[in-house]
Amino acid sequence: MTAFDKHQVAVFRFVRCDFAADTGVAQLVYAFDDGPELIETVTIPGAPFVLDGARAEAVQQALRLLHLIAGVSYYKAGVPDQVRIDSYAIDAATAALVETVYLNGLGEFAYRNGLNLRGRFRLPVEGAPVAAPALGLREHALVAIGGGKDSLVSIEALRTLGIAETVTWIGGSQLIRACAERTGLPILNIGRTLAPELFELNRQGAWNGHIPVTAVNSMIMVLAALLQGVDQVVFSNERSASYGSQIPGTGEVNHQWSKGWAFEQAFGEHVETHIAADLHYYSLLRPLSELAVARQFAKSDFYDAHFSSCNRNFHILGERPVNRWCGVCPKCHFVFLALAPFMPKPRLVNIFGRNLLDDADQAGGFDALLEFQDHKPFECVGEGRESRAAMATLAARPEWSEDALVKRFIQEIQPRLDAGELQVEPLLVLEGEHRIPAAIWERLRADFAA
Repeated sequence: MTAFDKHQVAVFRFVRCDFAADTGVAQLVYAFDDGPELIETVTIPGAPFVLDGARAEAVQQALRLLHLIAGVSYYKAGVPDQVRIDSYAIDAATAALVETVYLNGLGEFAYRNGLNLRGRFRLPVEGAPVAAPALGLREHALVAIGGGKDSLVSIEALRTLGIAETVTWIGGSQLIRACAERTGLPILNIGRTLAPELFELNRQGAWNGHIPVTAVNSMIMVLAALLQGVDQVVFSNERSASYGSQIPGTGEVNHQWSKGWAFEQAFGEHVETHIAADLHYYSLLRPLSELAVARQFAKSDFYDAHFSSCNRNFHILGERPVNRWCGVCPKCHFVFLALAPFMPKPRLVNIFGRNLLDDADQAGGFDALLEFQDHKPFECVGEGRESRAAMATLAARPEWSEDALVKRFIQEIQPRLDAGELQVEPLLVLEGEHRIPAAIWERLRADFAA
């Protein structure tokens, strides 16, 4: 392979995409300039699939949109100014959606690499829009599971409502599989294999960094829903996901932009207007804050020994036994803090294996969550005001107030804050825009508000 020079790449090409109904394997092919093909595969279990005319067309539309959105993993290696689609044409609405995903979903990547991507990624518009038909999909939800508390709250809420669901994840994580199996529900494990050449490009100095993986996973699950013939793709992104890190001199950079409302709204509407009118994409937790989700999760201890939101474990699980919580990353810090107001202290300490709030060495990590002398971490964690309210709640409880970081909060941080902004109750109110189907939301609201 010729040495890759990210500064010399001129064109990124969406070469072609195809789907084999007999095997369930989709191929997504990309290239830089006239270089070697980069081939990603996505494998949907359940083949062979029998696709009729309207559903076959919907699958084709979904496959192309997946090709475009998943290309973000490869485009970022060189971020050239020119982009080509070699084998099909797209309409203006599709181009606008994908361009938005690249610009905002690569926000953290651009910030960390000192790049300005505004106006850089532009797709050629040559096709005419096609109205999406209703396909007669059956009422059933593919629910994304990530192994953490949020998706488990959604899964149990849908179960309570009697909505048929299949617990779905992408990739080979054994931790996620264990959580999925714990639900006792039908499961769907989708395979995704990145082009191996991408890792070689990274070794040769390609641009690298965070991508909007939720956007990619959302599109993979839309394709899977069409193939399975079901009418709902459900994620578990709460309203706090729409709030990014406030960077002095830069503005807001949202690590989890594709978990936010702006993406959900644009993507969900596009699926219904361009792919299948009766395929509904939504987040069941959008009207909830992270603290409201934590309160809901704490109502049951059924998953205490199975769930984990620690991203570090997803890199190493399977190679050797590990604790499900590293205890030092922003996710561990936030989940511990968010759950603390809502569950007995011994239960929480037992989940994590130690008391993270009684470790003075972790002060910097919690300061970032509180947005005290630092900005919110580039991680999927709640808003600073949620962390401040949670900490203030613990400060008022004798069983927590003597712990090192809670005591520090009481002495050094709390006096600088407005007491009116440290109340948990206003953050537990269900509010804000969402795409939850009305019939589901009316029944769900009482359960979440209790």
